[in-house]
Formats: sequence, C-alpha cells, structure tokens
Amino acid sequence: MDGDSFSGMANGGGGGAADGKLIQTFHKSFVQVQSLLDQNRMLISEINQNHESRAPGNLTRNVGLIRELNNNIRRVVGLYADLSASFARNADASSDGDSSGTLRSSDGRAAAGHKRLRPG
Repeated sequence: MDGDSFSGMANGGGGGAADGKLIQTFHKSFVQVQSLLDQNRMLISEINQNHESRAPGNLTRNVGLIRELNNNIRRVVGLYADLSASFARNADASSDGDSSGTLRSSDGRAAAGHKRLRPG
C-alpha cells in the first residue's frame, strides 16, 4: 500500500502531520492484519492436512492449531475495531462543523459516493 491510498480519507486538506499520522497508523494496522491472515492461511492448511491424515497425533495437534487460529481471528477483529474507531475519531475531528459525515478529498470537495455510516 502506498501512502497516497488514504489521502482522500484525510481531513479537508489542512491536516498535514495529522493526516500523515493517520495514514501511518492505517498502514501499520493493515500490515499486522495481513500478517495474521497469512498465518491463518498456513494454520488452516495444516489443520486440513492433519484432519485428512486421521492420525491421532495430528488430530491432537489440531486442538492447539485451532486455538491459535481463534486467537488470531480475535486479534484481527480487534485491529479492525481499533482502525474503525481511529478513523471515526479522525473523521469527526476533521469535519469542522460538517455534520453530514461526508468524506472530503484533499482539495476539500465531498468525495463522490463516500458517506460515513453511523450506527443506529
């Protein structure tokens, strides 16, 4: 992911350092998520191989592998929850009185087709 990927999501154009920090946080979190998803892919493959072998030792090993997979899934969910909260805080802070929740492009115009969804 390059740093420009999120430029349209940052505040209305004057954020500078805050925008860079948000992009850096997103990038770091997405790298962590991708790493966990890659681990999960390998775990699932090993779990499937062990299951197909039907060897008692391999089936016993699956218990630990499934626990590790579940923990990784919890971590991914947590990372996405943190990202969502961070993005929502930034969007609220950068709205400058714009209560529509419309995302702004780097030139301050409303980004076409992108609205922030609010719960409830």
